[in-house]
Parts: sequence; structure tokens; C-alpha cells
Amino acid sequence: MFPASTKILIVDDIQSLRDLLKAYLHRIGFWNLTEATDGQEALDLLWEADQKGEAVGLIISDWNMPNMDGIELLKRIRMVPDWKNLPFLLLTTESEKAKVVEAVQAQVSNYVVKPVDEQTLKEKLMKVWEKTHRS
Repeated sequence: MFPASTKILIVDDIQSLRDLLKAYLHRIGFWNLTEATDGQEALDLLWEADQKGEAVGLIISDWNMPNMDGIELLKRIRMVPDWKNLPFLLLTTESEKAKVVEAVQAQVSNYVVKPVDEQTLKEKLMKVWEKTHRS
């Protein structure tokens, strides 16, 4: 599992969903959390964190957001050499499940179908950790 000190960026345009994810992550043991309301704000925060030497260790992002959606954010992140392997968990709805192929092609680490519950989130985080830390 990710170390408790891992900096996690939560990206969602809906405050109540960000709050729910934060509550789940706190109960799982993560406290170093930051938030963005869309993909562009997330990119800005990633650059800022890198410049400060406080790199983000995991991104949890919704797919559907204004300005820049989660899949576009993922594609842009994968274009930056230092972020090519940054763990990325994408939140999607049941109706978007068919789009998961696009996310896999963009090198998503894993995805969660909403609504998200704490146990599913924890299991997905464990899978992302295992996938990104294979020998």
C-alpha cells in the first residue's frame, strides 16, 4: 500500500465528492491531500508541487469535468517524462464503462466505477500500488 505520507491529488469538480474521497482517504490513513476542481487546475498544482520538491505520489480524478476532463489530464500527464509512471486512479460512471478502453490506452493505472465506497477505494489503491511497484 502507498505510504501514509504519500501526497494525493483529488480532482473533481463536485465539492461533495472531493469531501467524500477525503473522508475515505483519512479513514484509510492518508492525510497529505490536495484538491483541484478540473484537469487544468490539477496540472498547475502538479507543476507547483514539483517545483517545491513536494511531488504528488497519486492522482484520483473524475472523468467528467469542465475545462479539462480526467482523460485529457491523464494524457497530458503521460507526456511529461517525470510523470510517465505517476499512479492515476480514474473515477467513472457505469454509463462510461465502454470508454475505459480509451483510459487504458492512455495508461491509466486503474479505474473505479461510481458510486465509490471506502472498501472499493482501498482495494483499488492496493492494486495501483502493486501495479506501479512490480519488479
